[in-house]
Amino acid sequence: MNLKRFVFLCSILLTFSSRSVFSQGYKVKTIVIDAGHGGDKPGAAGSYSLEKNIALQVALKLGRKFEEDMPDVKILYTRKTDTDVSLYRRAEIANNAKADLFIAIHCNSMPDTRAVTGYSKKHGKKIPKYSYVKDKSTSGTETFVAGSHRLNEQDGAIRENADISLEKDYKKNYDGYDPKDPETFIILSLFKNTYRDKSLKLARLIQNNYTHDNHRGNRGVKEQGILVLQRCGLPSVLTEIGFISNPVEEDYMNSASGQAEIVNAIFKAVKTYKRETEVN
Repeated sequence: MNLKRFVFLCSILLTFSSRSVFSQGYKVKTIVIDAGHGGDKPGAAGSYSLEKNIALQVALKLGRKFEEDMPDVKILYTRKTDTDVSLYRRAEIANNAKADLFIAIHCNSMPDTRAVTGYSKKHGKKIPKYSYVKDKSTSGTETFVAGSHRLNEQDGAIRENADISLEKDYKKNYDGYDPKDPETFIILSLFKNTYRDKSLKLARLIQNNYTHDNHRGNRGVKEQGILVLQRCGLPSVLTEIGFISNPVEEDYMNSASGQAEIVNAIFKAVKTYKRETEVN
């Protein structure tokens, strides 16, 4: 390793070992809001509504809230109408924009469960009869971040988005910084761990607001190998705003007051995240 590259790696290590988020001067300038599903992919279905429609309504209202109360932050949407956008494209929108946060809006649902509804006799034996029943009692909110066991999938996205913290001319300025060089894995791992930590921070803030402000059930923050999150080279969360399979929560998520509470919980979380992570 030559001296210039050694100094570069050391500077990156020092940057990430400090309390700053990415580098001095970091600001939340661009947020991507992702309304889950769309088009011919409706997502989960309730008794009278579809996940894709609720997600879009909440996403658009959340975006308007940011535009009104945080005019200095640029808001991008993965979709603004009832269209199908691939998971790869959703992440690509965020990566190409060099966004600082990615927030996906979804509704949860419980699957049908098989239940014994009676018995019949055959050859002198009792044979159970089954039917499928929808679990309508499960409720609450939960927010996901990319599963740590699949963080290797972020390498490409991080390289694409690396100039969040590195200079645009880093290849020239730092003696041919090469993504294929084994030394680069040191930098990639630092980016991934930072994205994970910041994603977890935002997810916890969202869940706390759902619980304390909206008095919703809290199913916690979870790490899972969700493709759209894995492909984002930036702090990213997917929040399940309620169970569409639960009649009470379906009504809540379709109501103007319920959507306003959900929007305020997410907005307040981002506002707190922004205040606590930005570096002057």
